[in-house]
Amino acid sequence: MSLRILHVLDHSIPLHSGYTFRTLSILREQRKLGWETVHLTTPKQGPTDSHHDDVEGMTFYRTPSVEGVGLLTQMRLTANRLGEVIRLTKPDLIHAHSPVLNALPSLWAGWRQRLPVVYEMRASWEDAAVDHGTTVEGSFRYRVSRALESFALRRADQITTICEGLRGDIAVRGIPNERITVIPNAVDATMFRFGVEADPALRRSLGLDGATVIGFAGSFYGYEGLELLLEAARRMLPRHPNLRVLLVGGGPQEANLKAQAMASGLGDRVIFTGRVAHAEVQRYYELIDVLAYPRLPIRLTELVTPLKPLEAMAQGRMFVASDVGGHRELVRHGETGFLFRAGDAAALETALDDVLARREMWPTIRQQARHFVESERTWTASVARYREVYQRALAGYGRTQLLQT
Repeated sequence: MSLRILHVLDHSIPLHSGYTFRTLSILREQRKLGWETVHLTTPKQGPTDSHHDDVEGMTFYRTPSVEGVGLLTQMRLTANRLGEVIRLTKPDLIHAHSPVLNALPSLWAGWRQRLPVVYEMRASWEDAAVDHGTTVEGSFRYRVSRALESFALRRADQITTICEGLRGDIAVRGIPNERITVIPNAVDATMFRFGVEADPALRRSLGLDGATVIGFAGSFYGYEGLELLLEAARRMLPRHPNLRVLLVGGGPQEANLKAQAMASGLGDRVIFTGRVAHAEVQRYYELIDVLAYPRLPIRLTELVTPLKPLEAMAQGRMFVASDVGGHRELVRHGETGFLFRAGDAAALETALDDVLARREMWPTIRQQARHFVESERTWTASVARYREVYQRALAGYGRTQLLQT
């Protein structure tokens, strides 16, 4: 008898985000373990005429999206659709992924159907709201958001999270350690080319021939601190006349960054590529001599580990990262990458200068970074941890035989 897991998701492929890439890796590895996975997305997936989509050999059940409705209605729509999918697929366990708007309908459905619920908190809802500017830390809305998150955490049969920073935040809410398991972010190193030369045609098309290139690839959110990267580049220009900044992606801060580039005299030295298809992103990574991850020191970045540094390590890219908690948990300074004081453009400038001046050490750093990913941050190793999580969740319902091999 195979274990059947119903994953409740904010959104999924074919949409592209760090959230969907983590989900896809989890699903692939769980299927390799012989488990059946069922998938339901909430109204956040967006408008659709279909009740389900088939993507990469997997069926994703969709929840109708109604424009302009509030959060309570979104949760009601998710709960109704969840009931339908449970009756249709008969899962053994519900695995709800962040945000808490997915966990609450899942807990209700689990209670009604006597199904264990595992809640995977990838970031706390109140912190994500602060970061995206929809609320203020300490406000009434923030306190309500945190209370709902804590309510869900206390009632889930088991909890997983992505890093030690979030584990600590969950524990201070009164959750016993035996109910919390870290399933860390990882990468499939085989999907990343290592030591590949940059595409000369792409380099030429972007005007980067003969240039020293620093840059970033990802979403331009405020917490990424990209304004510090532009300021560091402005300071470095007298010493590096051929310097270029390559910004791959887009997001809420794009217009501000373009205005800053013009106002600071960087002009055409900053290249904005716009959003790039996921399959093409690595070609742009390979153009960058030193990647920068200048995340600002806020509660979210202190607690949550990102995927980008792991992807850089898998490709053997040189990078500098601010010393927020999420980066310190991933990066071994001077061994797999380099850390600098968060929020400080001068510290970022110094870190970039130091790395560019020590090219003789790059091959060693690249090899060490790749080895770290291959030995400690593979999806196979991370996903294997779900076995014990599910076993503990199922034990309360007398169904541990489902995981016996």
